[in-house]
Amino acid sequence: MKKLVIFDLDGTLLNTIEDLGRATNYALEKCGHSAHPLSAYPGMVGNGVKKLIERALPSGLDTEEEVERAREYFKEFYEEHNTEHTAPYPGIMQLLGDLRARDIKVAVASNKYQAAVERLVDYYFPEIEWVAVEGQKEGIPVKPDPSIVFEILGKAPTPKSEVLYVGDSGVDMETARRACVDSVGVTWGFRPMSELKAYHADNIVNTADAILDLVLTDKY
Repeated sequence: MKKLVIFDLDGTLLNTIEDLGRATNYALEKCGHSAHPLSAYPGMVGNGVKKLIERALPSGLDTEEEVERAREYFKEFYEEHNTEHTAPYPGIMQLLGDLRARDIKVAVASNKYQAAVERLVDYYFPEIEWVAVEGQKEGIPVKPDPSIVFEILGKAPTPKSEVLYVGDSGVDMETARRACVDSVGVTWGFRPMSELKAYHADNIVNTADAILDLVLTDKY
């Protein structure tokens, strides 16, 4: 049985893609570039806002200066509109409640910048007691570097054999692998199942309640 479940945020707990896409398009247009269809953004997200901006900018124009300029516009828009089209995925609220009812610890590990992670978690999950809510911070490498997992374990010491990491992307599966904890890939997020398999997810689930079954199993 697992005692700590670490969740990715975007594409795992929350469907944030429309608000991310709208904020990025706002930044692109403010910088004089063309917007992308919202359907293009699932393939751009997952490595933090800076990488999202780099991927969204026209090829050859993704200079450090232009990325930073666009990122400021992104944050300007996103901080005002980041809950307009975002919502928890089906079954997530029930899952979190069931985990806490069994005294299983929960945490968030995201590549989104810290202030936005805190705001979204507080807004959508105000009744959940989290042992850690960790986003991207200056000076700390983003996932798949496992530092964020180790930071959580520092706040909530748990044997790695009793930790489960849940995410929707290859970045998440690689993070879990590098941290030496078991992983679960979810199919409702921003990346295809083929990516989860390519990055050797220990488990792949289609519904939130299946995560609870894995947490409670003795198979590990």
